[in-house]
Amino acid sequence: MADAFLRGHLPPLETITIDLDDESVARRLRLARRRLALRVAIGDLAGVDDLTTVTQTLSDFADHALDTAITTAITERTPDAAPIGFAAIALGKQGSRELNYSSDIDPILIFDPATLPCRRGEAPETAAVRIARRVVELLQTRDGDGYVLRVDLRLRPSPEVTPIALSVDAAISYYESLALPWERAAFIRARAAAGDRVLGNRFLSAIAPFIWRRALDFGAIGEIRGISRRIRDHYAQGQAFGPGFDLKRGRGGIREVEFFTQIHQLIHGGRDPALRVPATRDALAALAKAGWVDSQEADALANAYTLFRTIEHRVQMVEDRQTHQLPSGAALDGVARLHGVADGPALLALLEPHVTATARSYDGLDPDADGALSFDSAALAAQLAETGFGDTTTAVQRIEHWRSGSYPALRSPAARAALEAVLPGLITALGESPDPHGAIIRLDRMLGRLTSAVNFFRLLEARPALARLLGLILSHAVTLAEDLAGRPELFDGLIDASALDPVDDVARLMREMAGGPDYQAKLDHVRRVVGEKRFALGTQIVAGVADPLAVSAGYARVAEAAIGVLAQATVAEFAIAHGTVPGSELVILALGRLGGGALTHASDLDLIYLFTGDYLAESNGRKPLGAVLYYNRLAQRLTAALSVPTASGPLYEIDTRLRPSGTQGPLTVSLDGFAQYQREQAWTWEHMALTRARPVFGSPEARDSVQAIIMDVLGGDRPERDILAEATDMRREMALHKPPLGPLDAKLLPGGLVDLEFAVHMVQLTRRIGFDPNLQRAIDGLITAGAAPDGMARAYELLARLLVTLRLVAPTAEPPGPATQALIAQALRMEDWGRVVASLEATRHDVAAWLAQVEGLAT
Repeated sequence: MADAFLRGHLPPLETITIDLDDESVARRLRLARRRLALRVAIGDLAGVDDLTTVTQTLSDFADHALDTAITTAITERTPDAAPIGFAAIALGKQGSRELNYSSDIDPILIFDPATLPCRRGEAPETAAVRIARRVVELLQTRDGDGYVLRVDLRLRPSPEVTPIALSVDAAISYYESLALPWERAAFIRARAAAGDRVLGNRFLSAIAPFIWRRALDFGAIGEIRGISRRIRDHYAQGQAFGPGFDLKRGRGGIREVEFFTQIHQLIHGGRDPALRVPATRDALAALAKAGWVDSQEADALANAYTLFRTIEHRVQMVEDRQTHQLPSGAALDGVARLHGVADGPALLALLEPHVTATARSYDGLDPDADGALSFDSAALAAQLAETGFGDTTTAVQRIEHWRSGSYPALRSPAARAALEAVLPGLITALGESPDPHGAIIRLDRMLGRLTSAVNFFRLLEARPALARLLGLILSHAVTLAEDLAGRPELFDGLIDASALDPVDDVARLMREMAGGPDYQAKLDHVRRVVGEKRFALGTQIVAGVADPLAVSAGYARVAEAAIGVLAQATVAEFAIAHGTVPGSELVILALGRLGGGALTHASDLDLIYLFTGDYLAESNGRKPLGAVLYYNRLAQRLTAALSVPTASGPLYEIDTRLRPSGTQGPLTVSLDGFAQYQREQAWTWEHMALTRARPVFGSPEARDSVQAIIMDVLGGDRPERDILAEATDMRREMALHKPPLGPLDAKLLPGGLVDLEFAVHMVQLTRRIGFDPNLQRAIDGLITAGAAPDGMARAYELLARLLVTLRLVAPTAEPPGPATQALIAQALRMEDWGRVVASLEATRHDVAAWLAQVEGLAT
C-alpha cells in the first residue's frame, strides 16, 4: 500500500515567488531545499525513484535556486531592469544533472557589460562582482533553517587573481588561448543553468572548439594520458577497499568511471557530436553505440556507477554531510540496512566486484604506464627516501602533481616558483614528521582547496621552523588541517613565538579583539583573532607544549572574550535605531562546557539571554520597542554576530535551547521571569544544567543578581522532585538516542564524561553541596566533603584530556595510527598507547560504578 501511495514521480518543486524581501527569498529557498531533501529521500529509500530521477530532481532544484538568487540579486539593485546580462555556467555534477544529496555546485559566473543592469555611475565589472557576492550569500549563508547550496567558484580561470564574475569576452579569450588541459574535461559537462541562458549558451558555443578538437595529434594524446595518470594517482591516495573506502576518489570508484568516460569523449567527441553528452551513463551508452567502448564494459561501468552513487547517497543522507567515505562499524551496518542488505560485510561484498572491475577498466586507459620514474622523479624519490618517506611513489606523484599546476592555487608562474623555492625544506620537514605519508596526503588536500598558495609557500620559506610545525599538524590533526585548508592565513598567527604560550586572560583578549571602524569590520576582526587563537591552541597540543586541560580553559577564555566584545558592539549598534531601555541591561548566562570554563576545539556555546529591569518598559530611541521585543531582537542580532560566517570565516555554533521553556519560550526572559521559572517550573534536567551556569556578560551588579538567583535555586529554592529517578531516566534516554561515536568516545561511552557529569550533578542537587560551574573544582569539593570517591578527580582529568585531544586528532573517536597514538599518550602523561587504553577502561569502570551507586540511592 505504501509503495502504491508513493508510486510515480516525486512531487513537483514548488514555485518560489521572487519579491524584494531578501530574507523571504532566502528563507523560502532554504525551506524548499529541506522539503525537497525529504521528498527525494522518501522516494529513493522506498525504491520508487531511480538514481536518474533523484539526481535530476536535485540538479533541477539547484538550477532553480541559482536562477532565483541571480534574479533576486539583480532585481533588488535595479528593480525596474530586466534580469539579463548575467549567467551561471554549471560544471561538474550540476552541469550533467547528476547532483547528489550533499553536493556543492561549481558554477562559472559570466556577464555581458553591454546588457548587465547597473546603477547610475557604476561600472559593469563592479556591478557584476556585487551581484555575484549577493548570489553566493543568498545560497550559502546558514541560519536556523540551514542553507540552500554550497557554492564553489574556484573553477573559474585563475581564481587566485580574477574577480568572481568574468566578462564573457574575457572568459572566451582565456579558454581560446590560456586554458590548461584539465579544463577541457571540466567543460564536457558544462551547461547554461541559470540567469541569462542566451548569454550562457553564446559563451558555450564560442568555446566549443576549445573543448571538442577535431584533430588530435600524438602530443595531445600523451597529454590526455598524463591527465589520466595524475587523476588516478591523486584520487586513489592509497585507499584500500573496505570500511573507510572513498566511494568518490578511491581506486575503482566514482571518479574513475567519470574520467574513463570523459577521456574517451575528449579523444573522439571532436569528430562525433553524438558523444558530447554530459551525463556519465548516457555518455557511456553513446560511446558503446559508436563502438569506441566495448558494450559489456560500458554496461559494467554504468551499473557500477549506479551502485556507487546510490550508496554514496545513503552515506550522505544520514547527517547531510558532504562525505564520500564508507563509515566503519555500526555506522556501516546502518548504511547497509538503508540499502536493504543485512550488514556492513554484505554491503562490502556487494560493492567489491564493481570496484575491482572499474579499477581494471581504468588501468586499461594507459597500458604503457609501467610505473618507471623519469630521471628527475628518481632523484626526487631518492631525496624523499633519505628524509624519512617510506612510500616514495605516492610522495613523488603528489609533488609532480603540484609542479604540473593542476590545482588552481598552483597555476600561476609565481605560485610554482614559490613552491620550488620551499620544496627542499618542506620535503625535509614532512619526512621528519611522525607520519610523512599522511602529512603529504593532507597537504595535497589542502593545496587542492586553496585559491592562492604564494604567500603560504613564502611564509614557509622564510620561517623553516614553521615547516616542521606544519608537518606535525598535517601528521596528526585532521581538524586543524581542515581549518588550514579553508583559511591558510591562520598559519600566519604562528609566526609569533608567543602563539604557543597560554592565551591571555579575558580582559586582555577583549582588548586584542576590540577593533574595526564599523560594525561589520568588528565582526570580521573578532573572527580573525578567534580563528588564530583557536588554531594556535590546537597546535599547542599537537606540538606537545601544553596540557590539554590548560588548552581547554584557553578555548573558553577566547570564547568569553568574543562574547564580550561582540555583545558590546551589537548593543551599541542596536541602540542607534532603538535606543536603550532605561534601568535595564542585557545579561548573558553561559552553561555547559563554556559555563564550566572548559571547551574543546569543536564545542558550541550554550547561552541564555536575560535582561534586568521592568519588562513593561520601552526603549528611548527613534524607533522605540517594548522591553521584551527589544531584547528578543537584540538577542537575535547578537546570535547572528556570534555564529554567521563572514568573509573572515565562521565563529561559533550557538545553542539557546537551555533557556526557560526551551524552544517553546522567548529567546530572552526578564531576570524576574527567569527566577520565577527556576523556582516554580523548571525540571530536574534544567537544574542540572544550572549547576554549570555562569554569567559572562553584564555589569558586575547584574551578574551578582543572576548568580544570587542561581545559588538560591541550587540551594533548595526549587520544586521538590525525585531528582535521582528523573536523572536516571534521562541518562538512559540520552544513551538510547545519542550513542558513542566510536570506541574512544570519552564523552558518551558508558563511564565517560557524561556519566561522570550526571553523577556529580545528582549528588550536588540532592545534597546541596559542591556547587561550582567548573566541573574539576566541583568534583574536588565533593571529594573534600566525602560525597565522591577520591578517584573521580583523576577520572575527570583523564577523560577531559582525552576528549580535548581527540577532538583534534581523532574526531571520529576511532583509534588513530601509531604516530598519533604516541601523541595522545604524551598528552595524557602516559608512557604508551597500551597504558592509555587500559587507563580509559579502568576509569570508565570506576565512573560507572559510582554512577550506579548514586542511582541506587533512588531505590
